[in-house]
Amino acid sequence: NMAKSIPQWFQHELSITAPSRGCHLITSEVNKLINNDISQIKVGMANLFIQHTSASLTINENADPDVRRDMEVALNKIVPGSWTKDGTFHHTMEGEDDMPGHVKSSLMGPSLNIPIRNGRLALGTWQGVYLNEHRDQGGWGGGHTRRIIVTLQGQS
Repeated sequence: NMAKSIPQWFQHELSITAPSRGCHLITSEVNKLINNDISQIKVGMANLFIQHTSASLTINENADPDVRRDMEVALNKIVPGSWTKDGTFHHTMEGEDDMPGHVKSSLMGPSLNIPIRNGRLALGTWQGVYLNEHRDQGGWGGGHTRRIIVTLQGQS
C-alpha cells in the first residue's frame, strides 16, 4: 500500500566533461548514475541541478543530432558573442564567451524536474537530457568538467 510507504531520498553527483561548447545528450550517463536507486521508486521526482553559471540543463529531442547543433546556433543568435566587444556587456574579463554564457545559462536554467514512474525517469519517447556547455573554455582552468547534483525522492 503506497499510503504506508515511507518516502526515500537518494542523492548523487555526476561529474561530466563536455567535449566542446554546445548541447550534449547526457541521458545515458544520468541513467547509469541513478540506476540502482531509481529502481526502488514507484512514484517520485528526480531533480537535476548543475552547479555552474555558464552551463545549463534542458530536455529536448534525443534522436537527431542536428537538433543539438541547431539549439547551439539559435542560442548564439539570441545572445551573440559580439555583445562582449561592442559595449553591450561590461563583464568581459573572463573572455568573449563568458557573459553570453551567463545569459544563456539563465535562459535555459540550472535545473530539471523529471517524474519517476515505475523505477524509471518518465521521459517521453523522443526526450533526452541535455548538458548545454556555453563556454569554449568552461571557466577558469580551461576544462569543461561540470558537476550535476541528482536528487531522487519517491515511494516504492
